[in-house]
Amino acid sequence: MFSIRIVVVLWIALTALAVANSQETDVIIARESGPAADSFQLTEVASGFNRPLYVTHAGDGSYRLFLVEQSGKIWILNDGARSAQPFLDISAIISPSALGAGFTEQGLLGLAFHPDFASNETFFVNFTDRRNETVVAKYRVSADNPFVAEVNSAQVIFRLAQPYNNHNGGHIDFGPDGYLYIALGDGGWANDPLGAGQNRGLLLGTILRIDVDSALPYAIPPDNPYVEEVGARDEIWAYGLRNVWRFSFDQHTGDMYFADVGQNQWEEINFQPADSPGGENYGWNVWEGRQVFAGGNAPSHVPPIFAYTRNMGCSVTGGYVYRGEAVPDLQARYIFGDFCSGRIWAAWRDLDLNWQTAQIMNTDMAISSFGEDEAGELYVIDYAGGLYRFDPPEA
Repeated sequence: MFSIRIVVVLWIALTALAVANSQETDVIIARESGPAADSFQLTEVASGFNRPLYVTHAGDGSYRLFLVEQSGKIWILNDGARSAQPFLDISAIISPSALGAGFTEQGLLGLAFHPDFASNETFFVNFTDRRNETVVAKYRVSADNPFVAEVNSAQVIFRLAQPYNNHNGGHIDFGPDGYLYIALGDGGWANDPLGAGQNRGLLLGTILRIDVDSALPYAIPPDNPYVEEVGARDEIWAYGLRNVWRFSFDQHTGDMYFADVGQNQWEEINFQPADSPGGENYGWNVWEGRQVFAGGNAPSHVPPIFAYTRNMGCSVTGGYVYRGEAVPDLQARYIFGDFCSGRIWAAWRDLDLNWQTAQIMNTDMAISSFGEDEAGELYVIDYAGGLYRFDPPEA
């Protein structure tokens, strides 16, 4: 462990130098036209997983990938080779529905490594437990083995009872500001029976933003948008959301993108610029996509940048703005897909900064997630068990 930490410290210093140098390079935020269909291909990296639904990296210079199985295990991948034992196995404490063969929206749903993971070796998971509660828990790596987490190190930092067994959200990630963001669905069933979407007094139907470093179990960032509003929850960063399934931050700009799964007509992609003070209302359940759903009042409604109907899919899966080097034609484009149809789209801003969208691939996958590695290269997960990377066509 000592030698590994020395390497990590050296990597951090080199990274800081690279970042300083990169600031002299203009960031691409717009493209003149859509990506060419023959400018990339999908390459299988690994297979044989049980309900895989997320992949990410630790940001520690190791270039390892960490793949999440909904059934409770996290695996390390080195150059496509799976570790001999799970990095973490919490299958004994998650919702039993994720251990069977039937479809479920519960189980182990999210993973986020602390921005200082290289030094503090802590990470966070989001899961639904056996009591039908959403739990965000903090873990640390074993002192004896950097490839295994210490399962007994768990500290629950957030817990919320779920009224139904769907629309639990589940994604977590650290923003460029160092705060932890948490996606929570509207609580479930259908039609938002709790009225959570437009109720800032509830945590359901929101994106939360919390500080996991300043207090236990967490602190409220002082610039959260509703800390001064009576009757509103201090943790809320954005609201009016039905069931966000994956959000992400553009590595180069800090802009936030999130995919909100629709009721029965519209799937949508939402956008929040990096300079936003938070507090956006994305409309649910007054709106679904760009159409009125229940009607009523949705103050300061922010419409999606893209919405598609059920003839193109039935459950949107959020992705990432591509910032890798292997496929230049995807640069500055937000790549996302649909779980049901297997379609993959790219969204981007044209030279007039207007949003454009094009389908770039039609697969036979059940697209459960996208992911990035430390180099910014992009991956997509087939819920049937496979992990694929976006590569140049000659790869």
